[in-house]
Amino acid sequence: MAEAIDVVMNEATHRFEVTLGGETAFAEYSLLRDALVLPHTVVPAAFEGRGVGSALARTALGYARQHGLKVKPICPFMAGFIKKHSEWQDLVHPDFRARLGLPA
Repeated sequence: MAEAIDVVMNEATHRFEVTLGGETAFAEYSLLRDALVLPHTVVPAAFEGRGVGSALARTALGYARQHGLKVKPICPFMAGFIKKHSEWQDLVHPDFRARLGLPA
């Protein structure tokens, strides 16, 4: 059975985090009045292929949706995830839509 991926929003470090086997994967964030900025994601090589990056992205984007925030995906991983998963594209901030090749 696959190991459950538990993503935690760590407000002290401004990161969504997953810790497995003593290592931590994370997606940094900053909150603006109307947006969630996602500047950087780190997934250790030991986590690759286990869905950790996708879990981080879904949690961060879900947080944005729940709180009525638009997303500014500066991080190439987050931008790529959104491009591949159309169900999250409505969250992209107008200033970032062209960067992702999305209609205005």
